[in-house]
Amino acid sequence: MKNNSVNIPDAIQINWLQKIAPDWSIPYLQLSRIDRPIGSWLLLIPCWWGLCLGIIESGSRVDFRDLWIATGCGVGAILMRGAGCTWNDINDRKIDAQVERTKGRPIAAKQISVRNAIVWMLLQCFIALLILLTFPPFSILLGAISLIPVLIYPFAKRFTWWPQVFLGIAFNWGILLGFSTKEIGITISCFCLYIAGIFWTLFYDTIYAFQDIEDDNIAGVKSTARLFNHHTIYWLSGFVMIFMTLTILTFYSSIFYKSHTVFLSCITGSVIFCGHLCYQLYFFEIDKPEICLKLFRSNRNAGLIFFLFLLVGTWFSIES
Repeated sequence: MKNNSVNIPDAIQINWLQKIAPDWSIPYLQLSRIDRPIGSWLLLIPCWWGLCLGIIESGSRVDFRDLWIATGCGVGAILMRGAGCTWNDINDRKIDAQVERTKGRPIAAKQISVRNAIVWMLLQCFIALLILLTFPPFSILLGAISLIPVLIYPFAKRFTWWPQVFLGIAFNWGILLGFSTKEIGITISCFCLYIAGIFWTLFYDTIYAFQDIEDDNIAGVKSTARLFNHHTIYWLSGFVMIFMTLTILTFYSSIFYKSHTVFLSCITGSVIFCGHLCYQLYFFEIDKPEICLKLFRSNRNAGLIFFLFLLVGTWFSIES
């Protein structure tokens, strides 16, 4: 490992940062969580869900612009996740220094000054803006509005036991953004999928928060993990059921009467997705941080499974 890098517990321990990144860049890349790509996936996947639903509901064929939107969302997710993490660490630097898992983060460890972190955050936002400006006007507006929950989130853990709700609002905004690129507005079905995504975030980030529950108790940081505690399994089961119900409403209202084949593909994806979440619940243990981290990371696969079935649905919708 290079001299100016810090071993951060929830990072992938053997990663390209340690192999090819210049010494000076490592703290900045760690600040943007480049060595922990799961967050970028969880920000990107809802964008792809929304884009697929938009293609299906609009009845349009996939064209080069859709491929660009999907790619732009990918790059944008990395940039905006990095900017969001930078903003979060700027505001949480004192709390991070008290938590074992986060005390090695670049700002808390004083590898990067707050001033330099702000410059880095603005640079990432600027590049993301250049990508966003290639999207339709309404999508640009939605992208700008998405900054509101991003700005609020770092403070949520100070005033509510439900900071994961604010994270869900921000992380699933991509559903609205991806859908809006088809220029048919925001429909009831899109909004239902968006709310379903928020419950997914409540599910996986509650599991993630159990890694820090002891330190959070000491620091007074609020979270759904602390709120639910030994009743967590019941809450998470409820979130899975709500997700399933909302996705059924999503596809029934927008697809069922258009194509039963497309509807079946999308519902099958939702069922398998929820099955994956139930699989996580089976192995979930609140007092084993290493299991919590592993289950949290597995949500990338869950989200991609759902996306693949939506993608199949778009294919059938084009063929029909």
